[in-house]
Amino acid sequence: MEFNHYSVMLEETIENLNIKPDGIYVDGTLGGAGHSSEIAKRLTTGKLIGIDQDANAIEAATERLEPYKDRVEIVRSNYENMVNVVHSLGYDHVDGILLDLGVSSFQLDTASRGFSYRDEDAVLDMRMDQRNPKTAADIVNEYSEMELFHIIRDFGEDRFAKNIAKHIVKARAEKRIETAGQLNEIIRAAIPKKIQVTGGRPEKRTYQAIRIELNRELEVLRQNLTDMIDLLNEDGRICIITFHSLEDRIVKNNFRTNENPCTCPSDFPVCVCGKKSKGKVITRKPILPSDKELEENSRSKSAKLRVFERHIAE
Repeated sequence: MEFNHYSVMLEETIENLNIKPDGIYVDGTLGGAGHSSEIAKRLTTGKLIGIDQDANAIEAATERLEPYKDRVEIVRSNYENMVNVVHSLGYDHVDGILLDLGVSSFQLDTASRGFSYRDEDAVLDMRMDQRNPKTAADIVNEYSEMELFHIIRDFGEDRFAKNIAKHIVKARAEKRIETAGQLNEIIRAAIPKKIQVTGGRPEKRTYQAIRIELNRELEVLRQNLTDMIDLLNEDGRICIITFHSLEDRIVKNNFRTNENPCTCPSDFPVCVCGKKSKGKVITRKPILPSDKELEENSRSKSAKLRVFERHIAE
């Protein structure tokens, strides 16, 4: 099956990376290599390092980047290991980093991957890395009611989280929940009918929450952003595309803190905390998809691109 993934805000991202022909660039979420092929195309003596934890993505990207194989290194890993991957390939720093945090169209549209609520027969999998022994079904069937409530409330931002968690626990006491169809039925029963009529697919938020928990998406992002900024050369840039408010908030706050890390009280005449700025935020407001892109790909509608440029303090 072809690894389809519309490259969200492709032109805007490439433009903001300020690609130099001899630079070193990292795509930490390689996917189908849409962004990466555009980066590789612009390199001469430079290098592109592509990282992805999904075996299907690695296969598809390897094929797509074949014409540029002399300037590309592909590594199957989670981008949380980016610093180690870069150092293991012999580089101290890089000139640009890209993260496109969306779930690929391939993952959503391949029923056996279990990411989508649309295929009733799909097993609840949702693993971005299929070497992970834990699946979405394990979370649904083994987490306590309180744990389920917390992830659906915090990661799904669903106001009916308490009721959904209660319904899941009640249903699984009778029979293990294995498929999207079973879970969909449980979620619908937990949400008032009148909300379902106006609020879009009621399952969407719960699926998002389970996927984020299973793949540790927010944790990986939060814990590794500053290390990625430290990996950049002077004037190097990190471009991050997010798809929901939780990710966007983490990126926005991290970039802001790295631009102005001083923790001294505002009435101090001079800084005494000694924390130095690591650079500047290029995007005061996030870049959003163009009208043309939204027409071509409805999945980009929640996308936001934020950019940070590294400046090493004297």
